Amino acid sequence: MNLLRKFLFPFAFLYGIIVWFRNKFFDAGILKSSSYDFPVICVGNLSAGGTGKSPMIEYLLRKLNYENIAVLSRGYKRSTEGFLMLKGTEEAIETGDEPLQFKTKFPNAMVAVDADRRNGIAELRKQHAEIVLLDDAFQHRKVKAGFNILLTAYGDLYSNDFLLPTGNLRETYSGADRAQVIIVTKCPANITLKEREHIRFKLQIKQYQDLYFSTIKYANTIFSENVDISLKDIKENVTVVTGIAKPEPFIDYLKAENIHFEHQKFPDHHNFTASEIEILNSKNSILTTEKDYMRLKDKISVPLYYLPIETDFVENESHFLNRVNKFIVEHQK
Repeated sequence: MNLLRKFLFPFAFLYGIIVWFRNKFFDAGILKSSSYDFPVICVGNLSAGGTGKSPMIEYLLRKLNYENIAVLSRGYKRSTEGFLMLKGTEEAIETGDEPLQFKTKFPNAMVAVDADRRNGIAELRKQHAEIVLLDDAFQHRKVKAGFNILLTAYGDLYSNDFLLPTGNLRETYSGADRAQVIIVTKCPANITLKEREHIRFKLQIKQYQDLYFSTIKYANTIFSENVDISLKDIKENVTVVTGIAKPEPFIDYLKAENIHFEHQKFPDHHNFTASEIEILNSKNSILTTEKDYMRLKDKISVPLYYLPIETDFVENESHFLNRVNKFIVEHQK
């Protein structure tokens, strides 16, 4: 696969030229962006998935103490079209797995999906949304968020990557200049100051930008629809099912916890087929990620559990929240 990607370098070069001109046209105002006089916060990345956008959206929903806060997502791989305000009773195929996860965990938040972010924001405003969190919209230049949070994964920094299809970048890493905040996610909890400073140098952080480091915090409990049990109490020979971009941290954590399992790996946002569901229903029990649980929960007849994760800052969490809150207060009407 790596060799094939190297052969695709000419296509990556052509793709880079197209993206470069597109960004320059937006920067020059030739292509129009919509700006807003209320808080619009974008959580995004430069690479194709796997940086922890969903845990960051959930972190903001937990920490931001405001009413009428809304999340707007594209609703990747959903069967519906146009604007849809979630009630929480939908199936993942109708909404996309991540938006349904947000609504399930934060029922008081407004959660909507719309591939047209401008239309989605307009519809949310009609529903009296006062703060809009944009999930994965950093390359959606038709909308100009007032505050951009850019994520890059530890061990897979955008500065070390290359453009699609040779690498995983959606745009050149000069696009990071549009962000006010850059967060290196999935860091080891004991990351050293020397390593953090090395990463700062590699990412070429600008004076107007703040750099933070976060890690993944796993729960001690796994959950099903009706039962919560300790991860340590899970029975032998559980089947672990993943349909996420980068399952390695999840798998490594389970191994470190001495969980014995077989791993069934599927592509990111995978919509399971009837034959795949039949095979999974022949297993003793299934442990999966929270996002995958949204797509499996109405289809699996054997015990089905998920392990939640949260974003946890290595340091300077209060500084990050102060910067976000300062932006919100200054832009609220």
